Amino acid sequence: MKLKTSGKVLIIGLVLGGLAAGKFLWWDKRPQEVKQSTVVDKIALPDAPEASLKGNATLFALPADEQSVNGGTKIEWLVMAWNSQFPLMYANGGPVTTKGSLLDKAKLQVSISRQDDCFKSMASLVKFAQDYKNNPNTPGVFCSYMGDGMPFFFNSLVKELEPLGPEYQPVAFYAMGKSYGEDKLMGPVDWKKNPKNAIGKTVSCVLRDGDMNILLKWAGDNGLKVNPDEKTYDKDAINLMAANDFLDAGNKYITGFKEQRKIVENGKTTGRDTTVGVDGVATWTPGDVNVAKQKGGLVSIASTKEYSTQMPNITITIRKFANDHRTDIENLIMGLGQAGDQVRSFNEAKMFAAKVSAKVYNEQSADYWLNYYNGSEEKDMQGLNVPLGGSMAFNLQDAAGMFGLGKDGIDRYKIVYGSFGDILAKMYPEIMAKYPEYSKVVDKSFLQSVIVNHPELMTGEALKIEYANEITNEVSSKSVQIQFETGSATIKAESYATIDEILKSAMVAEGLKIGVQGHTDNTGNADANQTLSQQRAEAVKNYLIGKGIPATRIEAKGFGQNRPIADNKTTEGKAQNRRVQIVLGE
Repeated sequence: MKLKTSGKVLIIGLVLGGLAAGKFLWWDKRPQEVKQSTVVDKIALPDAPEASLKGNATLFALPADEQSVNGGTKIEWLVMAWNSQFPLMYANGGPVTTKGSLLDKAKLQVSISRQDDCFKSMASLVKFAQDYKNNPNTPGVFCSYMGDGMPFFFNSLVKELEPLGPEYQPVAFYAMGKSYGEDKLMGPVDWKKNPKNAIGKTVSCVLRDGDMNILLKWAGDNGLKVNPDEKTYDKDAINLMAANDFLDAGNKYITGFKEQRKIVENGKTTGRDTTVGVDGVATWTPGDVNVAKQKGGLVSIASTKEYSTQMPNITITIRKFANDHRTDIENLIMGLGQAGDQVRSFNEAKMFAAKVSAKVYNEQSADYWLNYYNGSEEKDMQGLNVPLGGSMAFNLQDAAGMFGLGKDGIDRYKIVYGSFGDILAKMYPEIMAKYPEYSKVVDKSFLQSVIVNHPELMTGEALKIEYANEITNEVSSKSVQIQFETGSATIKAESYATIDEILKSAMVAEGLKIGVQGHTDNTGNADANQTLSQQRAEAVKNYLIGKGIPATRIEAKGFGQNRPIADNKTTEGKAQNRRVQIVLGE
C-alpha cells in the first residue's frame, strides 16, 4: 500500500528519533573515512546516458594495487561472473581489498571469489552460519544472486538453516546493480516475428534460475504454455532442457546436444518417445557471446534490457552477522553506493572495475568485461545482428528505488520477488509449494539508515528510461478480460485484481512501454464502439497511472470492432472480442 506524504514524514521522523537516541552509543564511533576519498580533479562529464553525477563532479583517486591490512571485519564474498558487480569490483580495489579503496576506508577486508554454482555458494553460507554460531570471530560470508531467483534460493536456505534458530536465517540487504540486457532468451528469428513459433520447441537453461524466468515471463506475456517437466516433451508447449550452469546452457546448443524424451499430450504420457535438440537458450554473458561467436543462428527474443527490473543483483548473508555488524554493513552500503556513481559517471572508474573483474573471474580481459558491461551489437557466426552483454551499476538512488525507498515509493523488488515466487510455486509445487515471505528475508533497515543519515550520498541521479512516443516493436501481446459497467468505461471492482497483475508484469518489464488497446464486438454502432473502446483503454491507463506508472510510459488506443480475434456470429466469439489487449513494446 502506498503511503501518503504525511505518513512518510511521520515514519522518517520516528526513524530519525530512534537513530538520534542511539547516536552517542555507537554512531559517532563509525569509521567515516569512506566519505573522504581523495579528489583527483573536478571535470565536466560527457553526455553519457548512464551518467549519474552531473556538472562538475568529483573523480576519486583509483585504489592502489597493494593489499590493505586495516584490521577491519573480514568478509568472504562469493559472486557469479556477472558485470552488475562493477561497484563491488571498484570499491574493493581488487580480488582482496587494496589500500585506498572505498572498502579499505570503511575498515573492511573483503575477499571476492567466483562461484557460478549457486548451490555451492548456498552450501558455503550454511557452513558459515554453523561456524559463526560456534565462533563469532568467524569471517563473514556474503553471496550475490539474481534477484528474481531468490524465492527458490531462500526457500532452500531457510529449510537448511532452520535448526540453527531464527537469528541464523538468511537476509538480503542490498542491490549493487542489475542485469541490463546480458541475461536473455535467445531463439530463432521466427520466434521474434511470432512467439507462437516457439511452441513445441526446447530451450536449454538452468532450471528455476533467473535466466529461465526470462523465458517464463516472455511465454506468460504471450499466452504460451511451458512444460515444467524437463524429462518429457509436449508439442503444445515450450519445453525445458536442464543445464548445469549458464555456460552449459549455451554449450548444449553449440554442440548440437540431443536427448530422448517421453511424449506427453494433455498432461499424460503416450507411451511414445522422441528425440529433442536445443532450439533456444536462456543464458548470460559470456554464455550469449559463446553462442553468437561459436555457432550463431539465435537472436535476442527477450532480455533484461526490456525486463529491466527483473534481475537486480541481491546480496545476502546471515541475519545475526548483519545485526552484529550493523556499522560495517552500513559503511559497506555507503561505499558501494559511491562506487556505483563513480562507475556510472567516469570511464576511468569503469575501466578499473573491468580490470578487477578479469582478475576475480580469471577469464578474458578487462576490455572484454568492459565491452559487455556496456553491451554491444555484433554479427554472429551466421551474419545475424545480436545484442550481447549489458549490465548497470547502482548508486544509492537506484538501490533506494529498487526497495521502495525512492521518490515514487514503489517497492520494485517486492513485486519481482512475489511475481516469480508465485510462478515457481505454481510450476514446481513439489519443491516449493510456499516460499518465504518477503518481509522475513529482506531487511531494508540498513539501507534506510544510510539514506536518512547521509543525504549527501543521494545526489547521484537514478537511471532513467526514455520511452518512445509510440510502440513500433512488440515484445509481447496478451488479451485480458476486464469487466466494465454496461455501455460505460467504468471498471468493475472485480477486475481490479486483473489490472494489478498487469501492473506487476509491467513493473518487471520496466524497460518497455505499455500499450493498452481496447476492443469491442460488432454489436451496435461502429463509431460508438470506437469511442467506447478508447474510453475503456483510457480508464485502464488512468488506473495504472494512479498506481505509480508514469503517463509517458502508457499508450492507450481504442480499435472498436475493427480487430476481432473470433467469430462475431457466436456468443463465445463476441465475448472473446470484447477485450483489452496488453502490449509490451518499444
